[in-house]
Amino acid sequence: QVQLVESGGGWVQAGGSLRLSCAASGRTSSNYAMGWFRQAPGKEREFVAAISRSGGSTYYGESVKGRFTIFRNNAQNTVYLQMNSLKPEDTAVYYCTADQSTTTMVAGRAPRFWGQGTQVTVSS
Repeated sequence: QVQLVESGGGWVQAGGSLRLSCAASGRTSSNYAMGWFRQAPGKEREFVAAISRSGGSTYYGESVKGRFTIFRNNAQNTVYLQMNSLKPEDTAVYYCTADQSTTTMVAGRAPRFWGQGTQVTVSS
């Protein structure tokens, strides 16, 4: 079991940046691939990014490629999502996730573990 707690959400103007953090507790996060999903009101859940256990491989959803970066610090059991050039359509609740591999997340299927979510609001 692993528990995930997100932080770093908030309000930002279009073109700005935010960095989300996800602290893992329980089993160490290095045992899991980690990722981020998001869900906007009235929309389907969307895969955002995933990173392998070692951090050597990263994957991104098409809508965030080139703007978002996922990285992790296994010594601190933390994964991050750096979001640059934010757009109003990035407004959503962002969820930190964990699973045995990145395969499930990249396919858009529900990972095994989820955080509570953090709101990101981008104004135009």
